[in-house]
Amino acid sequence: MNQPSMKWLFRTLAVLLLVGLVAACGAPAGTPQESAPAEQAQPQGQQEAAPAAPQEAPAVATDQKEAPILAEKVAAGELPPLEERLPADPKVVQPVESLGQYGGTWRMGLRGGQDNALLVRTIAYEHLVRWTPDWTGIEPNIASAYEANEDATEFIFHLREGMKWSDGEPFTADDLVFWWDHVATNSELNPGGPPSWMVTGGEPGNVEKVDDYTVRFTFKTPNGLFLQRLATPSGADATRYPQHYCQQFHREFNSDNLDALIQEAGANDWVNLFQLKCSGVPGTPYDARWQNGDLPTLNGWILTTPYGAGTQVVAERNPYYWKVDPEGRQLPYIDKVVYEVGEDVEVLVLKALNGEIDMQDRHIGTLANKAVFADNMEAGGYHFYDTIPSSMNTMIIALNLTHKDPMKREIYQNKDFRIGLSHAINRQEIIDVVYVGQGEPWQLAPRPTSPFYNERLAKQYTEYDVDLANEYLDKVLPDKDANGMRLGPDGQPFAIAVDVTATQQDRIDALELVKGYWAAVGIELQIKTMDRSLMYTRKDSNEHDAAVWGGDGGLDVILEPRWYFPFSSESLYAEAWQSWYNNPTGEGALTPPEEPPAGPKKQMELYDQLKATGDADKQAELMRQILEIAADEFYAIGISLPAPGYGIVRNNFHNVPESMPGSWLYPNPGPTNPEQYWIEQ
Repeated sequence: MNQPSMKWLFRTLAVLLLVGLVAACGAPAGTPQESAPAEQAQPQGQQEAAPAAPQEAPAVATDQKEAPILAEKVAAGELPPLEERLPADPKVVQPVESLGQYGGTWRMGLRGGQDNALLVRTIAYEHLVRWTPDWTGIEPNIASAYEANEDATEFIFHLREGMKWSDGEPFTADDLVFWWDHVATNSELNPGGPPSWMVTGGEPGNVEKVDDYTVRFTFKTPNGLFLQRLATPSGADATRYPQHYCQQFHREFNSDNLDALIQEAGANDWVNLFQLKCSGVPGTPYDARWQNGDLPTLNGWILTTPYGAGTQVVAERNPYYWKVDPEGRQLPYIDKVVYEVGEDVEVLVLKALNGEIDMQDRHIGTLANKAVFADNMEAGGYHFYDTIPSSMNTMIIALNLTHKDPMKREIYQNKDFRIGLSHAINRQEIIDVVYVGQGEPWQLAPRPTSPFYNERLAKQYTEYDVDLANEYLDKVLPDKDANGMRLGPDGQPFAIAVDVTATQQDRIDALELVKGYWAAVGIELQIKTMDRSLMYTRKDSNEHDAAVWGGDGGLDVILEPRWYFPFSSESLYAEAWQSWYNNPTGEGALTPPEEPPAGPKKQMELYDQLKATGDADKQAELMRQILEIAADEFYAIGISLPAPGYGIVRNNFHNVPESMPGSWLYPNPGPTNPEQYWIEQ
């Protein structure tokens, strides 16, 4: 039997030893206070069992309506009074445990210079609408209310009168119209066109100002998933461009002074200037939200030390933040958020073990680290919270069904071949050896807590049965050489080269085991480790033989169906089919489109119908039909259902839910309202 790599074992032992040194040194969200129209979003998931909460937080005095550091500025005449900084109808946030104290610093850790996702997840989840904390629907956020017509072609958002950007300038409908008319649809700033969630039937929608605090979004054909897409990280685009600031860098508004600004910023032209100041530079990790501290924001904390300016990223409270607790006390409770920047995950783990990280799951909350964290819990002064993954699989092996080699294409498209390979895998052994006994055998199927759970899709062909595997494989490649390896139609031993990114050690370890299982039934597996960028280049160009990735779409089934039919370029088992769906003309496509067979083609038709209705029940019915066809097609091979994840939170750090979804589309912990977290002083 193959075992996990020695590197993995050594790393685990090293962390255990370091924990010993550290120890030796002593070292449910409430209902919002706003009304909204009938919900159109499809439920996304449910929370699962969580560990017991720490001791209940102490009572907090509520007579102070703003942070002391802001009250001091008001008294000194440096800041307007609170009533002039808040909108007429601030959003009320119900705390998880209790009302909070003002003050303190939330400490976290970033990995390297491109970890923008953690910033988005923790201090930048402010959209027109947002997910409810339990991910069962959508609620108003920047918008105080919204309305949608029955055919999902018109959406009206009512903004908060008197709401302000972090520099005190008004936030109005003009800001959204500026984004749409002068950024999203500007061919120089966005040569690829506006975001896909603003396009229906191949045509972009429109954003219209009704009055200063009312905006209408319209589409020529139904946009049934519009509200859901607005609640995902992509929806931040609409409300991240303050016109009063960004127009000075835009040629349509400031042609006279642009040359001086371009020279001052070291930009190439006005487009590059706008990217540096307000949006981001395509093809690079540069995002103006994190590199330009002068860019006004609607977030609870304002960037004061930009990403890349040193070993820290620092954000401090926004005095114009527009949310309050039920007592009318301005949020956030925490004064400052500090991220230490480092390349080494082990360093982040040590900081967490030593009580130097207040609340975090990203990077450090791995299965391999959990026992270490559990053993050090008392000394470190922290406890766990659960993250329920949206992922439905630890590792998916995707044969390239649209392979450029006609011989391999024919074999890979033969469902019997994929079934045989699936039965040859000892999933329980992989779970025990690589995933420390956590999880269960699973295919490409929604998680058990999803309303779209499908047992046939989840469990078919997961039985470890070598005889049955050989029976299926004999139907496709019956001939063998003297070593028992199966021969392809060309008379040569048949081999499958699987691309895997070099940083995904658990999947490399799992593939080492699969290599032995498949060899036992006469199939050679070649593991090709590579940089993620190279893997994506090969996949996007349809150059790969096979590849592995995780199982996105376990809870966010409707929004992320990549594994259920060839939906996007992330459907790496059928790049040519997804290209036909998304770019049938083939213009600019890295992979030329190819018309898919009847099964996936029918799924694409059903998904188009799903997007064309705002009726949640009808959306659900159509999605279930798509999943039934997915079970028939059996596109790729899954290994196991990921176990719940976890994060750590210091015992004096309050209002973190005991359990939360873990997903990029639900960018945890953002939807749990970090502005209501607080630190016991």
